[in-house]
Amino acid sequence: MITGLNHITLSITDLSCSIGFYKSLGATLHVSWQNGAYLSFGDLWLCLNLHHNPNSSFNTESDYTHFALNIDAKDFGGFRTKVEALNIQYWQQNTSEGDSMYILDPNRHKLEIHVGSLQSRLESLKANPYKGLTWYPDK
Repeated sequence: MITGLNHITLSITDLSCSIGFYKSLGATLHVSWQNGAYLSFGDLWLCLNLHHNPNSSFNTESDYTHFALNIDAKDFGGFRTKVEALNIQYWQQNTSEGDSMYILDPNRHKLEIHVGSLQSRLESLKANPYKGLTWYPDK
């Protein structure tokens, strides 16, 4: 069963500008790397992902903007079976920490069903850092 919002990923065109904007709104910056950053507003995890296709606009196949929904690890397998039985289209395969399914809704909005949290992702980065990863102290 889906238990709530896990994180929001936004495709952006200027990493430092976007980090500054969200920090000015009160976000805590946890890490940044060559292509993105992880911030938070309280319990809300915000991921910024650099949009690399100058010939494409946002909200297309190459845009990584999506909403991620929480699911408990014990429910993930059954939920995957349900998604496959409904022939729901995937928009990408998981390559990051934690089990995830990346699916499209009927209007082609991108969703991720994710097991994990900002904390589990940060822990995984200690063992397998992204290229150019920088850590920031908690305030």
